[in-house]
Amino acid sequence: MKATGIVRRIDELGRVVVPKEIRRTLRIREGDPLEIFTDRDGGVILKKYSPIRELTSFASEYTESLQQTIGNIIIICDRDNIISVSGIIKKEYLERKVSTELEKIMEDRKSLSFGEGSNKVIALFQDEESHNKYSCQIISPILSEGDVIGAVIIASKVQDKKFGEMELKLAETAASFLGKQMEA
Repeated sequence: MKATGIVRRIDELGRVVVPKEIRRTLRIREGDPLEIFTDRDGGVILKKYSPIRELTSFASEYTESLQQTIGNIIIICDRDNIISVSGIIKKEYLERKVSTELEKIMEDRKSLSFGEGSNKVIALFQDEESHNKYSCQIISPILSEGDVIGAVIIASKVQDKKFGEMELKLAETAASFLGKQMEA
């Protein structure tokens, strides 16, 4: 554990305020679920909870299947990190923090297609150089019980490739399926 030097008191209802600086650094937003752990020394540990992480092995199999079927890059992320990748070198993507642009698309709750006209492709993770990296992308947010919990991304590096209605529907179907798995 890393000490922050910040001390907070628990109120009469048992609540404690997590300082704004820590929430910003850890990307904890209002309404985000936190897991509570205790250690042997009597410490309390709060960890950001990602419901879609429970499906990591399932998501990996799903990305492999989808990638083998359509031949494009398939990525699944939660609201903070990339958790499953197929069709590219995994170690370059797995556990990378999602980009601000991708985070905004998830928050907007709409599937988007990039790569044609003014819709330039976006960086998928922080510090990624997206210029000339992808020719096209489709991003479809995963919703579970009304909350955004991640996104399904279909991307291609093949020059002059364009995604159509089929790829958009595949991404939306995958996102809907994963969201429903979380509700079950």
